[in-house]
Amino acid sequence: MDKEHSAAVKKVFVELYQQGYIYRGDYIVNWCPRCGTALSDIEVEYEEIRGKLYYIRYPFRNTKEYLVVATTRPETMLGDTAVAVNPKDERFKKLKGKKLILPLLERELPIIFDEYVDS
Repeated sequence: MDKEHSAAVKKVFVELYQQGYIYRGDYIVNWCPRCGTALSDIEVEYEEIRGKLYYIRYPFRNTKEYLVVATTRPETMLGDTAVAVNPKDERFKKLKGKKLILPLLERELPIIFDEYVDS
């Protein structure tokens, strides 16, 4: 993009930001892997798919106990860096400070508490 167009885009972007149309927040961004760009929510067509729910046992360090994690995407588990639970969910209050072991890789995972997690 030439300097003139680049300056115009920057000017409009700043104006939209100042007017509150562009903002920063913790939101999911729709991403097109083919185009390599973000998509607006209105451009996304949602489709319900009847899929499977997989249950994976994550053992606690040095015990025979485990936490069961449900997922529709078991292939992503090797990239797990933590397990998140809702702090208001009474079932998980006793897990504060405990660590899990990632099956197959034996990597230690912290349990984190975040209200964004469904309870």
